[in-house]
Amino acid sequence: MTQPVPRILLVDCDAFYVQVARLEDPEGAGRARLLVVGGAGGRGVVTSASYEARAYGVRSAMPTAEALRLCPEATVVPVPRAACSARSREVRDALSRLSPVVQAASIDEFYLDLTGTERLFRGESLTETAERIRRTVLDETRISVSIGGGTRRLIAKLAASRAKPAGVYVVAPGEEEAFMRELRLADIPGIGPAFAEVLARRGLVHVRDALEVQPEWFERWFGPQRGRWLASRIRGEDASRVDPHEPRRSISSERTFFEDRDDDARLERTLARQAMAVAGTLRRQGLRARTVTVKLRDHDFRTRSASRTLPEPVETDQAVFEVARRLLGELRRRRRVPVRLLGVGLSGLQSEPGPHQLALFDEAEPLESDRDRTVTRVLDTLRERFGADAVVPGRVLGDAPRGGDVSSSSDGAASPPRDERRRSARRPPPGDAR
Repeated sequence: MTQPVPRILLVDCDAFYVQVARLEDPEGAGRARLLVVGGAGGRGVVTSASYEARAYGVRSAMPTAEALRLCPEATVVPVPRAACSARSREVRDALSRLSPVVQAASIDEFYLDLTGTERLFRGESLTETAERIRRTVLDETRISVSIGGGTRRLIAKLAASRAKPAGVYVVAPGEEEAFMRELRLADIPGIGPAFAEVLARRGLVHVRDALEVQPEWFERWFGPQRGRWLASRIRGEDASRVDPHEPRRSISSERTFFEDRDDDARLERTLARQAMAVAGTLRRQGLRARTVTVKLRDHDFRTRSASRTLPEPVETDQAVFEVARRLLGELRRRRRVPVRLLGVGLSGLQSEPGPHQLALFDEAEPLESDRDRTVTRVLDTLRERFGADAVVPGRVLGDAPRGGDVSSSSDGAASPPRDERRRSARRPPPGDAR
């Protein structure tokens, strides 16, 4: 029996945070043509910018102060976090009525698997189906989306970039390699700036350049695993499936300080509060994490990170903090300069396994015990009942974010951790930004 040709779409919400900010404040942000959503006061970073502002060179993750230098007439507004989560759910609900399989890749990206739906949609081409979905989402949610399509997830994602803004671009079966040849290597997900620079030093900038290289050379240059991965990606190959039950990939929390910090004790207090936030989110989702990552952005905007993958997953505040504290110490020893941003992230997420004992790196003392997990869940119950700050370790006291500090969290399409939401509600509007 002939297998049906895969029909995959990626629905990408156009400048999602900008759209939501305009919908939530039609008389303010809604009237601003040059709109930047993100940190205010020069300490935060841009979360998103309107297409008009992007024409001036404004980009996400750029310091807000730099964005305003490039586009001084821009209006800067905070990230409407709760509204973004609500709008994301609306888009997913609409897509669930239009496709049999929907997977949220992030708060503003959704994969659809329409394989075998030709008869259901009365012979509609994938382009026609995508255009119908685009119009329906806009009508039902007022969110404009761009849609890319193809036979694989990777092709659909790359095609969505071609569709922006508010369009549809579908790569027909058999046209994958021709489509890939038109791209730069840096366009491919997984090829970051550092790897792109390494490739460029070998004269490889565009996909067509790399396609002339025998895969064996990639393995010699970059090792077997990375070499095979690169040879596969430049051909648009991708074996991953659209899975609505795919587990969340990461949970993180970041904080941009009102003033650069160079005091290790204060940084550790902030780290402890962030560990509580991400570990709390982890437990509410019934998950544990194997990898802990600490991120620093120094006063000169140099960003550094360190990670540790553990033999067994953890879930308690204390376990996450102990690993993160050591990683922070490593980063500070390598470069001791004032810090403007501190973050902690969890990845390698998995459902809760059975009881286990876990040592901290090579130490005999367990990092997390059954008793620790039981005590932590009792504390969760108390915080749920009396508030996030009802019971906190002494090491976090005195570290409440100041009015100018900027806190943000990221955990897929879910809303921020509860204690982050509570702190955001208490901060004055100029500080409530990424």
